[in-house]
Amino acid sequence: METLLQDVRYGLRMLVKSPGFTAVAVLTLALGIGANSAIFSLVNGILLVPLAYSKPEQLVSITGTYPRGAFVAMRQQIHSMDVATYAEGHEFNLTGNGEPLRLTGTMVSAELFSVLGARPELGRTFYPGEDAAGQDNYVVLSHALWQQRFSGDRSIIGRAIEIEGASRQVVGVMANDFRFPSPKTKIWVPLHIDPRNVTSSWASDYMPVIGRLRPGSSLEHAKTEIRIFQSHIGELFPWKMPSAWNADVSVVPLKNSMVADVRARLLMLLGAVALILLIACANVANLILSRAATREKEVGIRSALGAARTRIVRQLLTESVLLASLGGLLGLALAGAGIRMLTFALPSDTPRLSDVHLDWHVLVFAGALSVLTGIIFGLAPAVQSSHVALSHLLRSGGRGSTISVSQRLRSSLAVAEIGLAALLIIAAGLLIRSFWALSHVDPGFRSEQIITARITPNESFCSDPGRCQAFYRTLLDQVQGSPGVKGAALVNTLPLGGRVAKRSVEIENFTSAEGQVSPLFWMDAVTSGYFRVMGISLLSGRPFTADEVSGNPPVAIVTAETARRFWPGRDPIGQHIRLLNESNWRTVVGVAADVHAFDLTKTIPDYIRGTVYVPYSPTSTAEDRRMPAEMTIAIRTASDPTQVESLLRGAVASLNHDVPVSEIRTMSSVVTEAESTPASTTFLFVVFAGLALVLGMIGIYGVLAFLVSRRTQEIGIRMALGAQRRDVLWLVLREGTKFAALGIALGLGSAFLVTRWLSSELYGIKAMDPLTYGTVALLMGLVTVLACYVPARRAMQVDPLIALRLE
Repeated sequence: METLLQDVRYGLRMLVKSPGFTAVAVLTLALGIGANSAIFSLVNGILLVPLAYSKPEQLVSITGTYPRGAFVAMRQQIHSMDVATYAEGHEFNLTGNGEPLRLTGTMVSAELFSVLGARPELGRTFYPGEDAAGQDNYVVLSHALWQQRFSGDRSIIGRAIEIEGASRQVVGVMANDFRFPSPKTKIWVPLHIDPRNVTSSWASDYMPVIGRLRPGSSLEHAKTEIRIFQSHIGELFPWKMPSAWNADVSVVPLKNSMVADVRARLLMLLGAVALILLIACANVANLILSRAATREKEVGIRSALGAARTRIVRQLLTESVLLASLGGLLGLALAGAGIRMLTFALPSDTPRLSDVHLDWHVLVFAGALSVLTGIIFGLAPAVQSSHVALSHLLRSGGRGSTISVSQRLRSSLAVAEIGLAALLIIAAGLLIRSFWALSHVDPGFRSEQIITARITPNESFCSDPGRCQAFYRTLLDQVQGSPGVKGAALVNTLPLGGRVAKRSVEIENFTSAEGQVSPLFWMDAVTSGYFRVMGISLLSGRPFTADEVSGNPPVAIVTAETARRFWPGRDPIGQHIRLLNESNWRTVVGVAADVHAFDLTKTIPDYIRGTVYVPYSPTSTAEDRRMPAEMTIAIRTASDPTQVESLLRGAVASLNHDVPVSEIRTMSSVVTEAESTPASTTFLFVVFAGLALVLGMIGIYGVLAFLVSRRTQEIGIRMALGAQRRDVLWLVLREGTKFAALGIALGLGSAFLVTRWLSSELYGIKAMDPLTYGTVALLMGLVTVLACYVPARRAMQVDPLIALRLE
């Protein structure tokens, strides 16, 4: 310990004696360690930290989705775990207490909170049986809603509040850190299980199921039991289920299921910052090798006085670890800012994003990484310096073999830096080109000058279709008659709005393949001016007329993709389709251009087979399913959005003061939000690639500057013998070009092997895109030439007389 403290004190003195070297090395390492700590905090908070529930290792998720009836059977027949289910993304109106408020809520089975092991901050959660029809008029509030809407009033427990026009008793308030299944959830209501209602039990809300392993049960036991359950659950359905439904069902840890969509992206980011740290290590190793050349006499004298080679290596490694530790401390400060940047850059719906912060796990990681980094970049220079020390006193300052060995090591490090930087820049280039292609996708509509808002009457209000229809008709008339409004229309699901409205469809003269049910369609209910307001082209046929809102005659419009799939080589106009539970066939009167309704990479989800537009109209018969109560209004106007918002809220309040108006935004912002996930990944890779490029330039510059300083006498002699300045310039540039060529070749080869893992993040291009590879090779060549220019200029200015005098 005494020797270690002596090494530490000596190392600190040496670092203080070289403030310029210390500052550059510490800052370089801080960038690498800080970036790694920031990304690790993401990985730690999202992927590694256990869920904040009781005994989280017992929590599991079933990979399939099940309707209410199947869940009831599962609750009775599964014995390896206690199960619970939930239907996420439902919306509810909170009225009767000030301005109406639209809430995102989750319908849950009564066991959900007990399965999770989550206790309320106030009151209680649901008792067993309180999800049964007639016993489910309860609600649990989120902490945020309790504070914002009810001012943290503790007497709220036991009071009734009005949700969707019905009275529900508040039984509990959850803790501030409870955000299951997402931070958007503001209330939890019982699931409403009614075995007498066949449609509700077996046809709606196919839901995920979670569970808690019972004592003595294992994950493998649960997997076996759920597969046995799946093999016979189809017998309980009122209709034949496809054989492929949940065929690969399994049981996985709940944490893995929650973060499955972001795992690959986070690991890619972690790999990117690891490359940056390696580049930083190579840079600092080059700096230490340069500094070692000025300490040869010092180390040589220590060796001559009896210091063993291992003792010298340990001393130099101690200095390296001290340097890395200082870099780690500064890196932690940078990591704090990096985490704030990451949480801002990443989409707000990233799972467990609220759990990301600097905690002791990140501190331990940063400390271990600092020590490891110090050893990585310090080991080779330390061994090299100790080797020089043994022979230094036997020569008088000449250019021995040890200098050439050091130069080869420095050159190898520079080549590695360029290769790693090229790899990162190629990855960033691929993502940039992919994002460019995605941002230039034609969504099928015109987003400019459109303002949208969600209008959400209570379901009970729209139980009378005529009343609901009159409300929306009057609202449209008022909005369309306002100054500056060029048009307005209604749609139940806004393109790229995050909602999916699906209905099974029967197609005349079309028979589904054996074992398959009727095809599932994306169904948009729209008013007559929708296609004109949204700028959606009609390829053939006609739009809906104002008279067709009565539902007579029943008509429909399909998309071009749907027409190609179900009527190949035929004219779809005049063909007939029928929605689930409708008694009358609808006549296809038009074919609309394809619209990216789901996301920018595809028009509809893979499990949906087509898209149909129907007029928003009251039902014509009692057996028909009524149209949705919730609608989105799209207003084409050049007016300021705040003016439109005020106009819209006033118009809705004048018709029904209990109807909330929410999600007021421009259509351009909707498109931008759809690009947020690829945009955030691209942005981070560009930042990392830019950092790698700068570090790579510094590495090339350092190697060539050292080379010029070592060859000053040689250059002087060459110039004294008649060499021109351009010859000296070419001499240095040739060395730099050699490093660049080797590094670029290394980077291209590495990218060839590595970038295939990026394929899932790319759109419109392949991982082996030749344009990206060629552009990056050219860019790296130009950058390395620029990095070589300053040392080359310095070499051109060598005075032959001074150089010869030094020799």
